[in-house]
Amino acid sequence: MKFVIDHLSKSFEKKAVLLDIDFAFEEGKIYGLLGRNGAGKTTLFNCLNRDLRTDGGSFYFEESGARREVRAEDIGYVLSTPTVPEFLTGREFLRFFLDINAASVHVSKSTDEWFELMSIAPEDRDKLLKDYSHGMKNKMQMLINIIAEPRLLLLDEPLTSLDVVVAEEMKQLLRSLKANRVTIFSTHIMDLALDLCDVIVLLSHGELEIVDKENLDSQEFKEKILAALREDVHE
Repeated sequence: MKFVIDHLSKSFEKKAVLLDIDFAFEEGKIYGLLGRNGAGKTTLFNCLNRDLRTDGGSFYFEESGARREVRAEDIGYVLSTPTVPEFLTGREFLRFFLDINAASVHVSKSTDEWFELMSIAPEDRDKLLKDYSHGMKNKMQMLINIIAEPRLLLLDEPLTSLDVVVAEEMKQLLRSLKANRVTIFSTHIMDLALDLCDVIVLLSHGELEIVDKENLDSQEFKEKILAALREDVHE
């Protein structure tokens, strides 16, 4: 299975943010979408999630040589700033999500087993979400996307503000779940992308460009990426 973006573009008034996005993502891999802040990473995700209308182009899945439309249930989207119903407890939120999606999700674990998967302690499961830390809210947001088993998982800077332990837990979890889906991980931190991702894609000048990881440990390789990002900043 491939997820294909075919000449997608998006502008805001006179500012072109996405010029000609043309790329094929393969299942089973984590793609690092690397770009400076403001390069258009979130705009791209919002177009793919259909929160924004594109100006041109299309995107679709390709399976066994046939194209099919991307449906809402195919997409999981983890925001950089977690959005959760803070008036519910963690357990209430999880049960609510499972109840309203009972017809479409395969539930293989109890609620406590799901919490254990995310390393959420027993004493925190019945706390209001408003009392959760940023990292714990992020875990809850990630958890519902894991349960939904989307074919396309969009991760918008999800680890940037997490502490070292939580960030490492999340990276290990993402690696274990990458089979049978396309995962696109947006970040402006090059070392994080290199550590986690199988393929690095640079968003610069409104276009996507795959980055050769052959010499990823060399200073020349890193300077090449940084030069492209700095050039994008000055445009």
